[in-house]
Amino acid sequence: MATKAHDQADTPHDAVTGEEISSTTIPPSTPSKSQSNEPARNAFSELLSPSKKSSKQHKSPPKPHAPPALTTFSGRAGLGAYTAAPESFPTSCVISYDDEFVTINDLYPKSSIHLLLLPRRPDKQLLPPFEALQDLEFLSSIQQEVKKLRLLVAKELQRRFGKYSAKERERENVMEKALNAMEEFDESTLPSGRDWSKDVISGIHTHPSMAHLHIHVLSRDRHNECMRHRKHYNSFATDFLVDVEEFPLTSADAKRRRKAGFLNDDLVCWRCGRNFGNKFAKLKHHLEGEFEEWKAE
Repeated sequence: MATKAHDQADTPHDAVTGEEISSTTIPPSTPSKSQSNEPARNAFSELLSPSKKSSKQHKSPPKPHAPPALTTFSGRAGLGAYTAAPESFPTSCVISYDDEFVTINDLYPKSSIHLLLLPRRPDKQLLPPFEALQDLEFLSSIQQEVKKLRLLVAKELQRRFGKYSAKERERENVMEKALNAMEEFDESTLPSGRDWSKDVISGIHTHPSMAHLHIHVLSRDRHNECMRHRKHYNSFATDFLVDVEEFPLTSADAKRRRKAGFLNDDLVCWRCGRNFGNKFAKLKHHLEGEFEEWKAE
């Protein structure tokens, strides 16, 4: 019982709460009535999932990966349910999967868009990230997959928030005027519009709270009701989050040694740089305004 309690309780090194850790993700043994029918798919899940016409991603049915030594998926082992049986979850949860990776929506998102990339290799998925990513071939495959997800998150940001963006409107207005006047135009001369890829961040926590290897890919706005604590914010606003492009890290790298300290750093607005010390409520209120201004850029 003590082991189970520890498995579900948060520690000073954890970037999430005990409630988040203890959330169970055990897939149903048989699909429920609601899961037996194809769930409604939003534009984002369509964007990230293979189309029916281009199903080259699965030349054969994906082979199930049995996680080593674990048969129950709860507490810190909860992410194992997704890699073991991704087909058991609706597309609102599991966005896409193949033999090597599963991409899911984070159950407790810390931004408008927050995905997790889960590698399925049994020999890697339970290793600490600093150890798993010493394998350069494995690291390269993750880096390539993260690049794809970053582009897709950028497209979804444009879909959701493009109508609020001044840069997007400027480009659209020029195009609309040319089309209304029946004029030909060179796209290279159009205003560039907004580069949404700059609004995407990704990486791995120096001290993951969940047992299975996972990579975060999210919009940088940090605007979500699940962003409720200082450690939530700092886990994505400090070097507690390490970009996969920085791997492999040397044994002397400070990021390998410093863990909880990042979470206790001063709260600094990601957009304007204002320092809120340890006043999370004030930062949270401030971020509401920053979110609206960010959308309008």
